[in-house]
Amino acid sequence: MKNLNSVVTQMKNLNSVVTQSKLQLHNTRNAFKFGSQLPFPNNYYCLYTSCSTGNGRTLTLSFTTNTTVFAQLKTSDNESRINKGKKKNKGTATKIEAPDPGGAPAVSGAGSGGNPKLPPPKVDSWRLKGLPKKVLSILSNLPLAIAEMFAVAALMAIGTFIEQGEAPDFYIQKYSENSPILGFFTWKWIFALGFDHMFSSPVFLATLTLLAASLMACTSTTQIPIVKVAKRWSFLQSAKSIRKQEYSDTLPRASIKDLGLILMGNGYEVFLKGPSLYAFKGMAGRFAPIGVHLALLLIMVGGTLSATGSFRGSVTVPQGLNFVIGDVLGPIGFLSTPSESFNTEVHVDRFYMDYYDSGEVSQFHSDLSLYDLNGKEIMKKTIKVNDPLRYGGITIYQTDWSLSALQVMKDDEGPFNLALAPLKTNGDKRLYGTFLPVENSGSTNLKGISMLARDMQSIVLYDQEGKFAGVRRPNSNLPIEIDGVKIVVLEAIGSTGLELKTDPGVPIVYAGFGALMLTTCISFLSHSQIWAFQDGTAVVVGGRTNRSKGEFPDDMNFLLDQVPELIDSSASNQSEIIGG
Repeated sequence: MKNLNSVVTQMKNLNSVVTQSKLQLHNTRNAFKFGSQLPFPNNYYCLYTSCSTGNGRTLTLSFTTNTTVFAQLKTSDNESRINKGKKKNKGTATKIEAPDPGGAPAVSGAGSGGNPKLPPPKVDSWRLKGLPKKVLSILSNLPLAIAEMFAVAALMAIGTFIEQGEAPDFYIQKYSENSPILGFFTWKWIFALGFDHMFSSPVFLATLTLLAASLMACTSTTQIPIVKVAKRWSFLQSAKSIRKQEYSDTLPRASIKDLGLILMGNGYEVFLKGPSLYAFKGMAGRFAPIGVHLALLLIMVGGTLSATGSFRGSVTVPQGLNFVIGDVLGPIGFLSTPSESFNTEVHVDRFYMDYYDSGEVSQFHSDLSLYDLNGKEIMKKTIKVNDPLRYGGITIYQTDWSLSALQVMKDDEGPFNLALAPLKTNGDKRLYGTFLPVENSGSTNLKGISMLARDMQSIVLYDQEGKFAGVRRPNSNLPIEIDGVKIVVLEAIGSTGLELKTDPGVPIVYAGFGALMLTTCISFLSHSQIWAFQDGTAVVVGGRTNRSKGEFPDDMNFLLDQVPELIDSSASNQSEIIGG
């Protein structure tokens, strides 16, 4: 009590010193928490000190100008807890220094002499720390992810229903306001939502981004923690806890070391710690869901890059002519960036077709040559359907064909190139026609010989009256005379229909689908865990698995049947003596 009275006397003296000196503390609007905390006015003054009570205890005191006093008695029971708090606040302790008008010593949180460190101000940062966790919790919600997948699928279905990349007049006429779909959907909705280029529209990209965020959130909040837990060596130290597993059994006379050898021989990773054993196998099955999520992300990234960073174009080029790749390709999205290969010139050396026995076209080919700006040949290849040319990230496909001109000789003069024009027919058959004028001074009407071609195999000729005159095969050099005019059909010149495109997302999409197939197969691997405890001469065994739960008990019984049974050597010796 005498010591406490002296302490109270010191408290009164220090309170008067603090009142006179008025040491102003930094961060006037934040109350420092030390022990228990009481509210302070906006402008307050504080001084910390500590004194000994003489019985092994330290009394830590705090004084303010409004004589509010709070204290914490620091005993051996809570000393370790306070020390831990000091370690956590290491490097962030607030240091207070002030002039000494009345002989009071300067106070420092990092000083020596047993003075406690001043804790940092309590900042309301829980909202900032809790915000990411809340967002991750919402994004990793399974119903939300399923809804996002359905939304992506619905938008893709709409993109296949609505024609993509057409001219604005096409949509205005087909989706006019006079006949709206479902009573409201017209061309205005298509242009407002960007459904004329669905896979690069803001709506589709935003939905895809949200789905990707959900996959990443699920991976970080669910899959990665599961893997971390599965990788830990979790020993069970009692037979009771092992018997609580999905499968459990007891070997009356066995050694836990023998069990470990059996498990190692069957592909398990085995760990021993005293009388406890832990074994597992199939850890790859735990990593597989993470791989599936990463594969899906690759597919989405590749698809997005294809939709926003590609170039496309088509051209029909007659045999013998050329074009520049950059003049044909047009950008698809806002990430489309041309490359040096756009300056490459493509020359169509030859175009020809293969035919079935029935006369129908079976395949068409184009001999292409590529040249750089200096006219140097870069490469040469014959392309056909499903066998394109690839160069510098550009792919040239053979997609169509046409007939552009008919080369003929007239009365041993020429050759003359007659342009062929496509004619409309009732069916799907292609038909091209041309006209060779014949001079007739006695008539004001222009007359001539008509020629029709269905393909490059044969040409049908008609006289000036429109009557059938005969059929000639190109390159046969067989003449035909019509109305006194000798005609030789030399060649039918074809045109190749080419489609050009750049698609930087294709390798990423292929890699994503390959990883998806691989990780999906790996995910079927079972992750099995086995625990065992040596309880005297008995071994208590338990285990569980995440897949193949019906087969796991049979596998465990098979393994345990291989564990050798221990025999008491003294009992065996006695039996031998009795038997002798």
